[in-house]
Amino acid sequence: MLPTIATVFKAVGRLSSRGIEWLASCETQRCIRRSWCGADITAHLEIQEIDMATRSKGRHGSAGKDAIALLESDHTAVQRLFKQFEKLKDGEGNDEEKAELVRHICDELKVHTQIEEEIFYPAVRDAIDDDALMDEAEVEHAGAKETISHLESMHPGDELYDAKVTVLGEYVNHHIKEEEGRMFPEVRKSGLDTKALGTQMMERKHELQDQTERESDAEEGAGALQPDGQPERGRPARAGH
Repeated sequence: MLPTIATVFKAVGRLSSRGIEWLASCETQRCIRRSWCGADITAHLEIQEIDMATRSKGRHGSAGKDAIALLESDHTAVQRLFKQFEKLKDGEGNDEEKAELVRHICDELKVHTQIEEEIFYPAVRDAIDDDALMDEAEVEHAGAKETISHLESMHPGDELYDAKVTVLGEYVNHHIKEEEGRMFPEVRKSGLDTKALGTQMMERKHELQDQTERESDAEEGAGALQPDGQPERGRPARAGH
């Protein structure tokens, strides 16, 4: 369900100039079609502001955001998305909105876990000398990815669909607590160059986001019409991962 023009402009009044710039960009209509959920448009706009801020810094050569700040921003964004889902689950949205939001959650988590596993975790493992903590983090990632894989083959209304999203959110919250409460303090004390690491992670994040966007656009083009010629409705998160 797309937001009305009146709703959009009401939300714009709460945005910074950066958020208004994003809203006016050429990507706006595509983002509205794919990602927005009418139940909480203002919260979604705020999430886009976080993403714009990190993209702007990385793509204009600024190393101001270090690795920990980048990951904490990701944590904030995905926690807001899970809160949006709880509102939809409680009756404020329809199945189409749920499917779009869950797809967005899954995409965000896959990018986040990949940059951690490829770049952040190996550097941290060498820096903090706490293999047990790092092993736990990787096991938690594996569990989350398994649930994401299940959700990508499901539809809203399927048995246990809502429960799986809720449990994934609880799993992610626990993981965030462990990282921010135990891992990140150790990283800060270790002397690891988190700014240089953050630059690498930001570049890789942008690559993965662009790849995800291209794949999504390709699927939208291929799936715009069902075999019976009717427009596709309520498409769930992508299957086949």
